[in-house]
Amino acid sequence: MSPPILQTRDLTVRFGGHVAVDAVTCDFHTGQLTAIVGPNGAGKTTYFNLISGQIAATAGSVRLRGRDIGGLSVAARTRAGIGRAFQLTNLFPNLTVLENVRLVVQCHAQQGFNLWSMAASHRELTDRAMAVLERVRLADLAGQTVSELSHGNQRKLEVALLIALDPAVYMFDEPTAGMSVDEAPVVLDLIAELKEQSDRTVLLVEHKMDVIARLADRIIVLHNGALAADGEPAEVIASDVVQEAYMGRDLEDV
Repeated sequence: MSPPILQTRDLTVRFGGHVAVDAVTCDFHTGQLTAIVGPNGAGKTTYFNLISGQIAATAGSVRLRGRDIGGLSVAARTRAGIGRAFQLTNLFPNLTVLENVRLVVQCHAQQGFNLWSMAASHRELTDRAMAVLERVRLADLAGQTVSELSHGNQRKLEVALLIALDPAVYMFDEPTAGMSVDEAPVVLDLIAELKEQSDRTVLLVEHKMDVIARLADRIIVLHNGALAADGEPAEVIASDVVQEAYMGRDLEDV
């Protein structure tokens, strides 16, 4: 197996006397989709926040392609190749759907942020943005203001922004949360497509075990901030720690 693209080593964060993430060591490989599961309060989103730079670690390290990125800002980690989607949408509500995606395409092309100068002279960037919107089934809403979109379409747009960013590592935090039964499959299909790209890595925080069983190559379980299980989906889903978290069985020790 090739060297891991992303690693955490003894990654820890404390808030006062509470240890939210407790010395988590994991390797993530290119071409692999890893689902991160655990009960509420297990530290899943906090672990994501440490990797993407929203919060600083108390101890330990995050490494991308072997380089310690612990001192980098969120923006610098994004430029280095880490793309993050949140539980709550993180969009420009007063811009149109197309303008949101085009802005990311322009940034990725390193042409600056002069959005309003982008017209005929930037047709190629607009075409790229429209291609992304076609991919997420939002092309028909390209001219609509984001604040007017349904929650489900805002979630799809956030996936579009990640695709436009083209990171090496995709991070999805409960991507179908709040979506209708009709809307969720579009996002899940997109994540499945990303998984098929052998040069990309996907990390997925998700509660729905049917989604996890369908998409994951590997599952890691966090419990009280610590790594409690790590392995193939069938093995981990059948484990005591997952049964306790999702089926209500008691564990004497984890």
